[in-house]
Amino acid sequence: MSLARRAFERDGSRRMIACANLLSRPRARRGAAALALAGAFTAACAGPSRPVSPAPRATSAAEQFDPDVRWLEEHAMLHRARALAASVTGTGALWQRPYGRPEPRAAATRASVWFTAYPASTIGRPGASVLRTLGDPELWSAFESLGIQGVHTGPMKRAGGVRARSFTPTVDGNFDRIGMEIDPAFGTEAEYAALVARARKSGAIVIGDVIPGHSGKGPDFRLAERGYQDYPGLYHMVEIPEGDWGLLPPVAPGRDSANLLPDAVDALRARGHIVGQLPRTIFQEKGVKETDWSATDAVVGVDGKRRRWVYLHYFKEGQPTFNWLDPSFAAERLLAGDALHSLRVLGEDMLRLDANGFLGIEPGPPGARAWSEGHPLSVTANQLLGDLVRKLGGFTFQELNLTFEDLAEMARGGPDLSYDFVTRPAVQHALVTGDAEFLRLVVAEQRRVGIDPASLIHALQNHDELTLELVHFWTKHGDDTFRFRGKDMKGRDLRDLVREEMHGGLLAPRAPYNLRASNGVSCTSVTLAAARLGVRLGPEGWAGLTAAEREGIQRAHLLLAMFDAMQPGVFALSGWDLVGAATLPPEAVKERLADGDTRWIERGAYDLLGVAKDAKTSPSGLPRAHGLYGALPEQLAQPGSFASRLRRMLEVRRETRLFEAAQIDVPTPKAKGLHVMVLRLPLGRGLEVTALNFGTARVHEEIPIKEAPQGARATDPLDPARPPAPLPGGRLLLDLAPLEGAALLVK
Repeated sequence: MSLARRAFERDGSRRMIACANLLSRPRARRGAAALALAGAFTAACAGPSRPVSPAPRATSAAEQFDPDVRWLEEHAMLHRARALAASVTGTGALWQRPYGRPEPRAAATRASVWFTAYPASTIGRPGASVLRTLGDPELWSAFESLGIQGVHTGPMKRAGGVRARSFTPTVDGNFDRIGMEIDPAFGTEAEYAALVARARKSGAIVIGDVIPGHSGKGPDFRLAERGYQDYPGLYHMVEIPEGDWGLLPPVAPGRDSANLLPDAVDALRARGHIVGQLPRTIFQEKGVKETDWSATDAVVGVDGKRRRWVYLHYFKEGQPTFNWLDPSFAAERLLAGDALHSLRVLGEDMLRLDANGFLGIEPGPPGARAWSEGHPLSVTANQLLGDLVRKLGGFTFQELNLTFEDLAEMARGGPDLSYDFVTRPAVQHALVTGDAEFLRLVVAEQRRVGIDPASLIHALQNHDELTLELVHFWTKHGDDTFRFRGKDMKGRDLRDLVREEMHGGLLAPRAPYNLRASNGVSCTSVTLAAARLGVRLGPEGWAGLTAAEREGIQRAHLLLAMFDAMQPGVFALSGWDLVGAATLPPEAVKERLADGDTRWIERGAYDLLGVAKDAKTSPSGLPRAHGLYGALPEQLAQPGSFASRLRRMLEVRRETRLFEAAQIDVPTPKAKGLHVMVLRLPLGRGLEVTALNFGTARVHEEIPIKEAPQGARATDPLDPARPPAPLPGGRLLLDLAPLEGAALLVK
């Protein structure tokens, strides 16, 4: 940093801190007068003679050598994080809240039903940006009617990369963040502020993202390549001595890096440069990504030296991994600044910690692969992020697909909520096979490990594939024995069987409209249900479905929704769920599938309000998906629609405060397709029993209900016409058709 910059920061620090003392107060506690005063302070902070932006500084020797360095630094996240930290450092705003323990029930109480947006798939009124569409008053009227209390926007900040001074597109749906500003493809920061204000008017919150594992190849990475200041400390990147460049692959024309083959990774480990191969390679694709390591081309640094770096990327080549244990602590500083920006500048109340289980890595024993999952450093890092966000007045949730023990350990002191990678693949298996035994086995494992359903986000479709890694049964418990379908099976054999059944039930020839993904199956909730029913498409495609096929798909979809919604914790659903989106034909997204990422077929564009009926694509260029259910306002006006039936389900959830309930039992029924959950409702409201028949035959069975009081009766709030049923001897008689569910109140 130049002397001019230091002088500016010294001279301006008192004024900035005085302003920060006001502006950093929690938004929820600011009244109208305080907000007006904050606006006045914002202007006053600049002062008549000293602008808020840094004063011009002398050009350093490095910048004389490379004039792009100054531009890169001005756009770097680490650079901006320093100024953001200064706005709260040393103020009382950091000492107003307890932060050492996760608060899952407080987080769920704040917002227990979420809409999960996917910006690239959003279609709104002609000419409207994505953010203007998400803040549309008509949309929020529909959200209020449905019972939505939170909107997770998905990653909205600038993503992709930088070449010279030009920004390049995202390579992973904006999960390759390179800046804190709103991506211009989605709108403006003013439109984001309007969305937050509109949500608060409805008593709802806006949920954002921090991506603690990696960035894109933006200004921070380009500065790291140049060996500038402490930027190389941001990443798990290693400078390879020129004498070993022969171990590195050449970089093809037009590219800036090349993926390493396994032999090259092994050789670099043998020379003591890197930790070696990881236990598994996510998004592995022959000729595209064969290992998690890539090499840069020769880059001239700020000191004039030519360097080639090898860097780690758990995901795609354009997503270099952060180094959470570098002495510079640069990654921690960058991510703290990003979280601070989301909470204090954008006004978000909760943040997702995406792919947060891959923050620690070290070499394994001789002959073994590196230790990179379930590492204690990941637990420490997540506690730091979770604590910081709680200290600033927000909540966090994690999207972590590892073993159940890893999830429980990570959540013990870190995020407040966790995405439900526990039961999600299991309930989908129950639907596809008509057999709920694997689901019951998974729930038993969940209870054994001590994962409270109230700490989970039970979600329908999201932007990812139907994940079938089943890491719990593959790694830690691969050699453990599980009782399944009348015989003992090793964990890894059980995993293989489940995957085989899912692939057989969801892919061609049975369902050619779904595609295999690197970690599972690319499908929507609708095409999952269609495959379960054996739906075949004719020449008219999805438009040619019969009325019976449409009703069957909706019925299966609602059964999945009931499983997720009638549990403690958070229930989340997507735009694809609300419109009943089908997958896209592969040829419609051919270019996006070129790197083997088949998830694009499930990310078709959708128009929630039905205000752009002629639009063929989203503003981001994604083709429009065929929607079986129609626009949200139209559905809410039709009692038998998907949205209307879901609305009643969510009303019951809210009226009983089911999101705060405690799961007390998961009985084992005789019918193989039946799954039953017994909950104790809060505030002495009695018990709730959710019964779901995933099978192909009608279920007529008595189920013992723990804690059922003598003389209790069961009522069905979803079907008030059904008379109350007695529970003789504490046993509940269930009578369910195939793909039918019931949510019964026992008092």
